[in-house]
Amino acid sequence: MINHKRHKRLLKLLDEREHASVQQLMEWLSASAATVRRDISWLAAKNQLTRTRGGAQRLEQKKKSYTLSSETFQNNAQQNTAAKRAIARYATSMCNNGETIIINGGTTTFMMAEFLVEKQLKILTNSFLMAERLLVTSDNEIILPGGKVYREQNVILSPFENDVAQHHYAAKMFMGVYGLSILGLMEADPLLIQAEKRLIGQAEELVVLVDSSKFQRKAGLVLCGLNRVSTVITDTGASDSAVQLLEHYGVRVITVEPEAVDPRVVEASAMSSHDYAAVLESGTYHRHAGLNS
Repeated sequence: MINHKRHKRLLKLLDEREHASVQQLMEWLSASAATVRRDISWLAAKNQLTRTRGGAQRLEQKKKSYTLSSETFQNNAQQNTAAKRAIARYATSMCNNGETIIINGGTTTFMMAEFLVEKQLKILTNSFLMAERLLVTSDNEIILPGGKVYREQNVILSPFENDVAQHHYAAKMFMGVYGLSILGLMEADPLLIQAEKRLIGQAEELVVLVDSSKFQRKAGLVLCGLNRVSTVITDTGASDSAVQLLEHYGVRVITVEPEAVDPRVVEASAMSSHDYAAVLESGTYHRHAGLNS
């Protein structure tokens, strides 16, 4: 294993386990004690881990000022995955080849990437992870807005009005939100509100992807009213009262049965482009067939 790949693997192991001995790292990395110690010394000098007696431990991360107040992509990706995947599959079935669509950043919308590989679409997305994934796995045309990258949420947001999004019209916009209530679609961060309102304005039909837990969540910011929403796709865990409320406001509601999720699908959602490309090359993931069974 070449140095940079081994270093990356070592840091990932520490992220998962917090600390490890030299002996453990030797086994996990298939490397000699001398190599592991050199790696630890090199990474410690780069301030990427902390050396300990007989091993290494994860470097404590300080909270960065550039993060949004909303929850991280990594955290959300582990929640309600069976429902999210079924919702994403149905949402993708609504896409017709040749259309221009918009997909906002989020864990449910990101799961659409697996099912979009066979489509021929023009896709505008503020999710750099989705853009990266689709460029690797599909022939879809991908458009990204300009702006600042927020790593923990895996989105690109621009505070400026003259964004590239204003030049693209879409038949449909697929989006996930923090919460959904009688007031409309709810978000937790003002910057998300600003950017997503511009995207909504470029789409004829707004399709909202929310697992049933989102009906219980409250936030202080309203993105838009229910009158702007065309369709809500949720899972069968949504209460009758929640469905009836949406239908009362003229929203089409589609409920889908949660489906079993291969753990590798969830793991793949957190992969970097380099790791994901390696998986593709190794044959673990097939572009046209999804994950191997």
